Amino acid sequence: MHRSRIGLVLIDHPASDWERALSFWAGVQGVEPSGSEETYRSLGAIGGGASLESQRTGDGTPARIHLDIETDDLAAEVARVVGLGATVLEERDGWTVLQDPGGLVFCVVPVQTGEEFERHALTWD
Repeated sequence: MHRSRIGLVLIDHPASDWERALSFWAGVQGVEPSGSEETYRSLGAIGGGASLESQRTGDGTPARIHLDIETDDLAAEVARVVGLGATVLEERDGWTVLQDPGGLVFCVVPVQTGEEFERHALTWD
């Protein structure tokens, strides 16, 4: 048995456009971006306790929105979503990049939101 939930919605932009896009989405949310990482900035909470973030990607990665599914058992959650039709694109140290049947990229990651995970996670057999 394990638990998971969609914990993060990430707005990805290549480095060349990231600052302008970050400013735009912060304005949409009515927030000041927070965080000090060079790759990520938080844009606040959205429904269901999920977080909205902006991620700077490498040039050559198209602008996109992707989801992070956080889980307390990475292997079990990857197996579950693969069973639903996902394809593993890349296994990284500590998380997995996958693609849904329609071609959208998403990640399965360890728990990142603490209390929100405890409050909103679903339990799977």
